[in-house]
Amino acid sequence: MDRHRRLLNAALMALAAPGAARAQGAAWPTRPLRILVGFPGGSTPDMAARTLAEALAPALGHAVVVDNKPGAAGNLAADAVARASDDHTLGVVINGNLTSARLLNPRLPYDPARDFSLLSLLATAPLVLVAPPELPAGAAFLAATRQGGERWNYGSVGIGSVGHLGMEVLKAALGNTQAVHVPYNGNPAVVTALMGGQLQMALVPPGVALPLVRAGRLQAIGLAGPRSTLAPEVAPLADLGLQMAPLEVWVALVGPARLSRAAQQRLAAVLPPLLREPATRQRLFNAGWAVQASAPEGLAARVKEETRLLGGIIAARGIRLE
Repeated sequence: MDRHRRLLNAALMALAAPGAARAQGAAWPTRPLRILVGFPGGSTPDMAARTLAEALAPALGHAVVVDNKPGAAGNLAADAVARASDDHTLGVVINGNLTSARLLNPRLPYDPARDFSLLSLLATAPLVLVAPPELPAGAAFLAATRQGGERWNYGSVGIGSVGHLGMEVLKAALGNTQAVHVPYNGNPAVVTALMGGQLQMALVPPGVALPLVRAGRLQAIGLAGPRSTLAPEVAPLADLGLQMAPLEVWVALVGPARLSRAAQQRLAAVLPPLLREPATRQRLFNAGWAVQASAPEGLAARVKEETRLLGGIIAARGIRLE
């Protein structure tokens, strides 16, 4: 009888195991989360990540810590997310990490198409062409850019970033001006170089540009796209007669490809209402972002389309990693 009872108990435990595993998985997260950001503190991706972390923590019942890992236009942090195996590491990435990075470097240590769980688009922002205030304004600035040749420099957050590729599109629209690209680890360093005279221009998000423009430390030449509520006082470059393909910067939340199904399902449930909250939307707006949440499928479609667009720019301009 004891032997039969032991066998019955063992069978019941075996049957209960999958349900226990599911219950354990459904409790995700079981400890604090870490969000990696490939740019320094104070950058616009960092501000988006910190806004998200503050909203996520009470919703998930665990602390959410932002960990800055700047370098290589955000690719160092993206690679660390792709390699993470703890089921509690996520990443806030920019366009280039999911689109142009692999086009520029086939030996990139991660594969954007294979190594990530795409969780949600978070927010978008237009690009503002900014310059030091002592340079000419408006159409006169564009004329000066043509005359500046290789004596002029422009900055971006790295080779293949949207700020870099957008400037190459702008250069082509101006008639193949020869301004030289100088990469930096983040937009704070870009605007510091602008204010210090090391750069003559850059395309940066409004959250970076407008406080300095309003303080008189930079000037806004125009938007590389249509008018935006994020920069209502800045006219499109098209108003100056410059026609170019509109580009914007965006941030998305991703996890490693091995991120558990429980984690993906929990985030899919909590992210949309969090991003719809007025306080979250306002904080992101104040940081220069317009909320543009999407399901994973929507983010995947955006990545595919933008990879095609940026691939055309890279091929046309012959851009390579230096």
